[in-house]
Amino acid sequence: MDFRNYHVNKKRRYPVDCFCKEIVVPKVKQARLYATACGLYEIKINGERVGSFVLAPGHTDYTKRIQLQTYDVSSLLKEGKNVIAAELADGWYRGSCGAWGRRNQYGRETKLFAQLEILDETGKKIIFGTDKSWSWSNDGDIRFADNKDGEIIDSNLTPTYSSKAKETTCKVIPSASNNVPVEEHETFSVKRIITTPSGKKVLDFNQNIAGYISFRINAKKGEQIRLRFGEMFDKDGEFTQVNFQCRNKKRTKISPLQQILYTCKDGLNEYKTKFAVFGFQYVLVEGDVDWKKEDFTSIAVYSSMEETLCFKSSNPLLNKFVDSTRWSAKNNHLDVPTDCPTRERHGWTGDAQIFCKSASYLFNYVPFARKYLNDMIDGQHKNGCFRQITPKGGIDFYMSPMDGSAGWSDAGVFIPYDIYKQYGDKKILLEHYDSMKKYAEYKIHTLGKWYPTARSTGLKHKYKKCIHNYGQSYGEWAEPTEVYITSFKDFACPHPEESTAYVYFMLTEMTEIARVLNKEEDAKRFETYANKAKFGYQHLIECPKFSLDTNRQAKLVRPLYMHLLNEEKEKYAEKRLLEALDFFGWKLGTGFLSTPFILYVLEKMDIEYAYRLLENEKMPGWLFMPKMGANTIWESWEGTEAQGGIASLDHYSKGALIEWVFSRMCGIQISGENEFEISPEIGGHFTYAECSYQSIYGLVRSEWEVVGNTVKYHFSIPSNTKAKITLPNGTYHVGAGEYDYLVKKK
Repeated sequence: MDFRNYHVNKKRRYPVDCFCKEIVVPKVKQARLYATACGLYEIKINGERVGSFVLAPGHTDYTKRIQLQTYDVSSLLKEGKNVIAAELADGWYRGSCGAWGRRNQYGRETKLFAQLEILDETGKKIIFGTDKSWSWSNDGDIRFADNKDGEIIDSNLTPTYSSKAKETTCKVIPSASNNVPVEEHETFSVKRIITTPSGKKVLDFNQNIAGYISFRINAKKGEQIRLRFGEMFDKDGEFTQVNFQCRNKKRTKISPLQQILYTCKDGLNEYKTKFAVFGFQYVLVEGDVDWKKEDFTSIAVYSSMEETLCFKSSNPLLNKFVDSTRWSAKNNHLDVPTDCPTRERHGWTGDAQIFCKSASYLFNYVPFARKYLNDMIDGQHKNGCFRQITPKGGIDFYMSPMDGSAGWSDAGVFIPYDIYKQYGDKKILLEHYDSMKKYAEYKIHTLGKWYPTARSTGLKHKYKKCIHNYGQSYGEWAEPTEVYITSFKDFACPHPEESTAYVYFMLTEMTEIARVLNKEEDAKRFETYANKAKFGYQHLIECPKFSLDTNRQAKLVRPLYMHLLNEEKEKYAEKRLLEALDFFGWKLGTGFLSTPFILYVLEKMDIEYAYRLLENEKMPGWLFMPKMGANTIWESWEGTEAQGGIASLDHYSKGALIEWVFSRMCGIQISGENEFEISPEIGGHFTYAECSYQSIYGLVRSEWEVVGNTVKYHFSIPSNTKAKITLPNGTYHVGAGEYDYLVKKK
């Protein structure tokens, strides 16, 4: 395909730019439109919207890669005159990025590229594209558009297209989108109108989503309506956005605003957001317009990943937690995996790797993961270090040294490894091996080095060479405030316990990856340095600062899950973990990194330990969230009580529990090509659980029910596959089909 046309751009920053081109075409046999932008675009042909991609062209590092969309527009064109109209907004390219809404992260000049290729009935190819012949103006109805702050609309205005577009260039050659599109999905009507103590009216849509709103209201010209989007009410019962907004002391900078300001025309006003997405369940309505709740609809917007899993159990709170996790996953997959749909909306690598296994059960995750891994490669430093946030736009200056942080930057290895294990496809390992190896070598190179702000460990010099105490790091991050309060001082220093453990864990996976790809020389090198890190870790925990004699659950869970301890220390760590759980009343005490591991560790000791922690309904605990009415997953165990009240109510990372629910409670695991292992673990007060998973090999199902002193099992194995079923009374090797077992309860 020969892109011979120009990018065009606007002359001023605000408002949204409007472009228009009238073309004359013969009778069309086939027509395709290729489009992209440095910014966000929406294109219409003869008044009909082209495609369903929301916030096109999507989110990348625009200095490295710009995604290009292809649309079949044959049905939109007619013989004779046709009008192509386009709108161009700032988006991630020049709009708000990060917690503080930093702008101009990728450039100061937004640009639109479009090329229409028509094949007429004679087979002749005709090309129309963006150039200086297009008309332009910025006097349309969208007076302001920012993907975080919102839109300002004056419905009395229509674009005049009174000027001409300016031709410009783009140094980055567009490449075809390789991810699923971002599209509109579920819609919600207003469940109720809440009147706050001060008399304000708030719409409750009964589900926290990432998306936007549409409305149809009758009004008089000049009347205004303002909508503000949020997740909660404050202690006085008033609508608030404080839990996700960053504000300076003088309140001259607030981000994000999450609001729509709409000026009405006379008569019917119809509106739907185009160039912004918000995180919200509640909408504060202000203004002089008469309205009713039936006028409003909320619309969920996220990447169109195919859903692949259904789950139900005898515990309603766990069922709700799984559903909440599914919603937080949807809300935080908007072309990149974000932390939250409100505050910074960053592509945090730590969140992505922690949740990858769970996401691979919930969705067909390969296309999304593949695109994000390309984003990670785009941002990889020359020394091999992956970024903590990908794409990079909007990172605050004090966070830049955190690239390489243990458990975050390791995502460049963990994600392709997890995708390979879940889907059995070596291709993703082959595609990303060079970048993974480069990162592994970076960690090997920094093993034994001492960062300027590194604190004393108490290790003898000969053991210092074997630990990783280099680079600023987040550490465990976000443990319950009763366990450990993270301070900004922690950001300035390395965290050798976490870092050394993750160097070992990452290099162990790299050893396996290299052997899968028949790279034995690399495998031996990775294995050697993995063992070196393990050796260093085993001496590090002999130092008082890093002793296993602790009630911080994360410090015990991590080495147990990663197999970092010798037999004697392993038994001691298990004993101390049970004591730590007793001390904390069998409530969760882990933070960001170790929460996905803890049930696996407890299950190995005794399945009843795992179920006891799972069934905890007190704070901190997984089931505390749905018990309190949450329909998404919180950032902090304490909800908005932690971090001075600045905490999102829509983070998926703590939902990584569901990986254990699917793989151990229901026992569904892929063991190889066309092969499953099914070994459900029954415990606690659960009387039944059922799970169906649409794997790449077909629909596999696992169900169990406790009936008196027996357990009834039912399994469904898809065609052309086989399974190893492990039950308390034995192991069964079966082919495709339906299987029922009745086993005496332990």
